[in-house]
Amino acid sequence: MEILCYRAQCPVQEQRARWERKRACTALELLETERRYQEQLGLVATYFLRILKAKGTLRPPERQALFGSWELIYGASQELLPYLEEGHWGQGLEGFCRHLELYNQFAANSERSQTTLQEQLKKNKGFQRFVRLQEGRPEFGGLQLQDLLTLPLQRLQQYENLIIALAENTGPNSPDHQQLTGAARLIIRTIDQKQKNNQHLRRVQALLSGRKAKGLTSGRWFLHQGWLLVVPLHGEPRPRMFFLFTDVLLMAKPRPPLHLLQSGTFACKALYPMAQCQLRRVFGHSGGPCGGLLSLSFPHEKLLLMSTDQEELSRWYHSLTWAINGRKN
Repeated sequence: MEILCYRAQCPVQEQRARWERKRACTALELLETERRYQEQLGLVATYFLRILKAKGTLRPPERQALFGSWELIYGASQELLPYLEEGHWGQGLEGFCRHLELYNQFAANSERSQTTLQEQLKKNKGFQRFVRLQEGRPEFGGLQLQDLLTLPLQRLQQYENLIIALAENTGPNSPDHQQLTGAARLIIRTIDQKQKNNQHLRRVQALLSGRKAKGLTSGRWFLHQGWLLVVPLHGEPRPRMFFLFTDVLLMAKPRPPLHLLQSGTFACKALYPMAQCQLRRVFGHSGGPCGGLLSLSFPHEKLLLMSTDQEELSRWYHSLTWAINGRKN
């Protein structure tokens, strides 16, 4: 009887041994790649970001547009690595998941970052010399700054693969099983949000037509869209379609229904930077049925936007507030 029981348990024990081997290999890969990732983050922070800040080669808005939340992402890796080195996988990854929003912010800024880099390389000779000099350092292994700026998004995909594998090969009786499973779910949710955002961007881009529309949504993070009435100083309010992203508000005008090629699409009329926006609710605070009016002030223009739908006005107000404050936090 004992021999039968022993033989019956062998497949279970073998499976557990396979799980443990795969868990150990995955944990080692996560640790080693995190060390290299943190080293690369630190090199960019040291040889690019901090020197640029000290030398004043780029103005603060351009530096922020270029690097986004880089230093905060670097700090998140510095918090995570000691846990991985001590084998506290669940605790470390559970804490790391609090910083996943930084990766969403970084993804939302990625196109703006690359555009800023190319613009500054063309018009700022001092910056161009500085970048070429730093890229030539042996620490970067021949990588250019435009390649280095994609590292956090590449690492996010690696996190998904490694953390899911770690959770799948951790037994339910393990003390960190629940933490690893929770971390895997949060990583998947973050990736899903990024994919859904890409779907929104493709949909919005398809709605826009004309030369000005080319590449307008690329790399941005979509927040809200809908019709609002633009209230001029003189004359009647004009309906316009607005698309709100984390960094800009896009105002568009519908193409004429009889337009041969672009009927059903919108022409971009203006882009308003949310970093320079001051928002005020003129009326519509009471939640009554009559809608309300929002005032958006920019350095060279002021918009009065009206909606007859109180709920829609509130959604716009909260989305605009998030876009403005989210960039300052």
